[in-house]
Order: sequence, then structure tokens, then C-alpha cells
Amino acid sequence: MLARNQDIDFIREIDTAEIGPLSILRMERDEAIDLVRTAVLSRQRMDIAICNAHTILSALDDPGYAETLQSLTLFNDGLGTELASKIIHGKGFPDNLNGTDLVPAILAEIGVPLRIYLLGAAEEQVRAAKAHIAETYPHHSIVGFRNGYFDLGDAEEICEMVKAANPDLLLVGMGNPRQERFIAQHADRTGATVAIGVGALFDFMSGAVIRAPKPIQNIGLEWLFRLLQEPRRLSKRYLIGIPRFFYKIHGLKRSGKASSSSK
Repeated sequence: MLARNQDIDFIREIDTAEIGPLSILRMERDEAIDLVRTAVLSRQRMDIAICNAHTILSALDDPGYAETLQSLTLFNDGLGTELASKIIHGKGFPDNLNGTDLVPAILAEIGVPLRIYLLGAAEEQVRAAKAHIAETYPHHSIVGFRNGYFDLGDAEEICEMVKAANPDLLLVGMGNPRQERFIAQHADRTGATVAIGVGALFDFMSGAVIRAPKPIQNIGLEWLFRLLQEPRRLSKRYLIGIPRFFYKIHGLKRSGKASSSSK
């Protein structure tokens, strides 16, 4: 099943890594930024999910979530996704496109002024993220923001609020699978040209969560730093999830249910 965004010519031509039911684009960071720029300038809608090991494992466990992700354009995030691609296909990805680094790079380097709407996190964090973006990237406009604490029954009202702000870029930080399901089900009604699921980005931008030092990031152990910060919340994801993830990836390799492809 092709993502609904993949009927766009500039996405069709990008190589992918097939990991289970997911087709994840293989791109350098500059190519990812250019992809977003092209979508904005051409006014062609694009919905993006950024897949780390937890995202992929959730998709392998839940066919419904896998179907949600299949409707989006998928970027790679982190060491787990890199190793999964190497195990299955013998090669990884050109760059790590985790949202915490990629979205600031988009804002810094896209080269066109954006109208941005922030949706997600707690009220204090999303307000602080708004202030951070406004100060750091003054060539863009924050046209609205809202915390992520709402019932899905209120999604229609939220979409109308976003649509009235007329954003080019909608950043959705509600964690997965909630943010991907919101984007897949509702982003077309927000009027945003590009929607990206950004996970904990607003928490990082606000300073509520501290990132690992660069040397730890560079060796792929940022997950361990986060686990030490939030052991109660993240222990199941990492201490149980990581072994399960690699068990399933090796199962895909043995069964031959994944093979590399190029669109």
C-alpha cells in the first residue's frame, strides 16, 4: 500500500527501505528539507511520520497502526531503525532524520517564510516552544498553538481552529501512536500543506526535557540518557521493547518478508 503522499512525483523517485509493513524513505538531511520546501512551494499536501524503533515495533504489533503509518510519508529516526535496515537490507540510511534535529534544521534552512501552527504537549511547554521558535527563527510566523490535551471527539473543532490560521506547516507533538493517527485522520481538514509528527520536540524546545550531550547522541545512546531521566515512563519501552524489536527484525530477515525497493 503506497502512502497517499506517494503519488507526488518528487516522492516516488526516492529510494525506500522496507521494514515489515513500512516503506521508509532513504534521504540525506538536505534532501528531506528540500522535500518539505518543494511541498510548501508547490502547495502539495504531505503528511510526515518519523519512525524510530518504538514506532516500528508498534506497527509490527498493531496492523491498524501499521495501516495508519502506510498512509503517511515516513522518515527514519535513530539507531534502532538504522540497525533494522542494515539487518534486513545490508545498508542503513544516509542520515538520522530524528525530528528533534530535523525540524529545527527545516526552520533554519528551508529558505522560505513559513506560517507555523504548534499542536501538542502541555500548555506550558507548547507556549515555551512557540516563544523559542519566534526568537530563534524570526523569519517564520507562529500563527497559532494549542496544547495536545483534548478528546478526539473535539478533533473537528481543533481542525477548524488550525484551518482558520492558514498554516503552511503543522507540527503535531502528541506522542505516538496518537499524533500519527491524528494526522492521518484529520490533517486534510486543517488546511496545512505539510504536517509532521514531532514527538517530544516541544518538550525539548521548552527545556522541560534535557537532551543528551552531543557525544552521547553521536554514538546512538540518546535513548539511554532519556531512560535514565524518565525510568518509570520509559523502562518498558526500552528495556522490554528493544529486545522485542530486534527479535522481530531478525524474524523478518529469516522469513524474507522484507526486501529493499526503490520507487
